[in-house]
Amino acid sequence: MEIQFTCDNCQSSVEVFPSLNASEINCSVCHHTQEVKFSNDHLDGNLIDCPSCGRKDFYKQKDFNRKLGVALFIIAAIASIWTYGISLIVLWLLDLFLFSKIGNVAICYKCNTNFRDVKNMSKIPGFDHEMNDRIVYSDHDFEGKPLEH
Repeated sequence: MEIQFTCDNCQSSVEVFPSLNASEINCSVCHHTQEVKFSNDHLDGNLIDCPSCGRKDFYKQKDFNRKLGVALFIIAAIASIWTYGISLIVLWLLDLFLFSKIGNVAICYKCNTNFRDVKNMSKIPGFDHEMNDRIVYSDHDFEGKPLEH
């Protein structure tokens, strides 16, 4: 499992591999230290709890850079003026191809830590807006259980 933390201080990315000996990570940009707690589950590639915040609420999404996706759409939209919309169809086909080839990443709702190469990815649900709002704005802890209506 590869873990990508977000620095509490400067919001930069800190990538690490889990280790039972590690109790803190250091940001290479601002040199801020952040406490982490890895378990044997992390070493085995199973995502049960977040090593940064200890929460069990995760969602999965495709592992694609959002800024690149928006930039590609803007380029295709502007080019559609001269291509009569064909550039948007080409972008849609590219998106369809990439969607089938790109893997998923699990993300912690609370601290936005990214987890790649997770063995139990099939058990992690997709993004839920209501869960996100309850966790981010009211610090609700679902303890890993999906929201039920």
